[in-house]
Amino acid sequence: MTRSTLMQYFEWYLPADHDHWNRLKNDAPHLKELGISHVWTPPAFKATGPDDVGYGIYDLFDLGEFDQKGTIPTKYGTKDEYLAAIHALNEQGIAVIADIVLNHKAGGDYQESFQVRRMNPDNRQESLSEPYEIKGYTGYDFQGRNDVYNDFKWHWYHFTGLDFDAAHNETGIYQIVGENKGWANQDQVDGEHGNYDYLMFNDIDFKHPEVVEHLKDWVKWFIETTQVDGFRIDAAKHIGEDYIASFMEFVRQEIKPDLYAFAEYWKDSEADSQSYIDGTDYQLDLVDVPLHMNFFQAGNEGQSFDLRTIFDGSLVKTKPDFAVTFVENHDTQRGQALESTVADWFKPAAYALILLRQQGLPTLFYGDYYGISGEFGQAAFNEILDKLLAIRQHHTYGPQVDYLDHPNCIGWVCQGDNEHPKGLACVISNADEGYKDMDMGTLNAGKVFVDATGHRQDTIQLDENGWGRFYVNPGSVSVWVEE
Repeated sequence: MTRSTLMQYFEWYLPADHDHWNRLKNDAPHLKELGISHVWTPPAFKATGPDDVGYGIYDLFDLGEFDQKGTIPTKYGTKDEYLAAIHALNEQGIAVIADIVLNHKAGGDYQESFQVRRMNPDNRQESLSEPYEIKGYTGYDFQGRNDVYNDFKWHWYHFTGLDFDAAHNETGIYQIVGENKGWANQDQVDGEHGNYDYLMFNDIDFKHPEVVEHLKDWVKWFIETTQVDGFRIDAAKHIGEDYIASFMEFVRQEIKPDLYAFAEYWKDSEADSQSYIDGTDYQLDLVDVPLHMNFFQAGNEGQSFDLRTIFDGSLVKTKPDFAVTFVENHDTQRGQALESTVADWFKPAAYALILLRQQGLPTLFYGDYYGISGEFGQAAFNEILDKLLAIRQHHTYGPQVDYLDHPNCIGWVCQGDNEHPKGLACVISNADEGYKDMDMGTLNAGKVFVDATGHRQDTIQLDENGWGRFYVNPGSVSVWVEE
């Protein structure tokens, strides 16, 4: 038995050297050694240019194969290199999770004329104009691909809105007018800004039957071509819940019954997250945004943060089977739109809180493991992460007992079981040196424990019942395991 662990194998500021798929392929044996079971790859589709991280999506059928948008490879490499990386991971028994971007399209090939209403950016339900004509880059013919794999052409009526009027050289939020047009129903998308259907670029209209059928054709081609094992769905709160549910139902009934999927539903709200899980028929796991925000707050507030509340409002506490826990990702890192970077001093503790517990699917962030260069750079945390990942694989079994009973010092134990007798005792402090008296169970009675992080050099002798006093340094984490 192994503990499932996801790695997000990219960060925003990766060099645009078109060599990332090769790095991933070559790293596959190492990832296996770390205990990584799933790798989340960046968007593999042709975007607005050779440097695009992948979310300015242009052509879902171009995986770095055709000369479009000034490049054949994507930022990460060519189609053949992408497929080779997937194969290398699968050979190591690692599942590949593809980041799919369905919400919008960018980089249109030519302008079209159509009617719009200019909408209030702060309340997208409020029109600021009567219908009038604009021009937008909503025509897509993908000439570089020349109908290979699929001959569908996108037009203005396949979208609900856009943010640039080429006729008047103006930016804004424009809702496209026409038969059966308009944003997604109010109860289907997030209610921020009145109706958060529109996010960016040309917003795809999932009510249009041609769009629905085209995306079925695409997803069948994509899964059969790549043999990916799962999806991470981008910008889920901007896509109607009914559409996502029906899309995932189609995938699992018609293409790949065991496909794993989780969604980026960016809401710091336990109630909204649970509502989304219900609204999509329990077909998706969600990133645990409330837990991440707790980590962010804890890092910023230091000893004034009450560690007893670290799991309050989190998905991993209320719906652990649907929680994808994380410390950092490409949106939260420094310089990004959702910047909420967890303070360096607290990051090892945050990773202990997701890697050394039995609930949720924890995520290791590429930027935390390998470091980030450039203006928004940070050092790598691979030394401590290597230790925590090894502990996760060998010591997180048996009864888990929490001691979340002090505002500045908390702990928990995994007591081990007959198959995995070596448990752990984890202690975290956000203030002074501290300790927790914790019960490791009779399986560990009399054993000597050491701090596997190396932060403390002392040893702890458990009593005849398995109890011990486990120490931690100021503002630190210690993980005690059998010597």
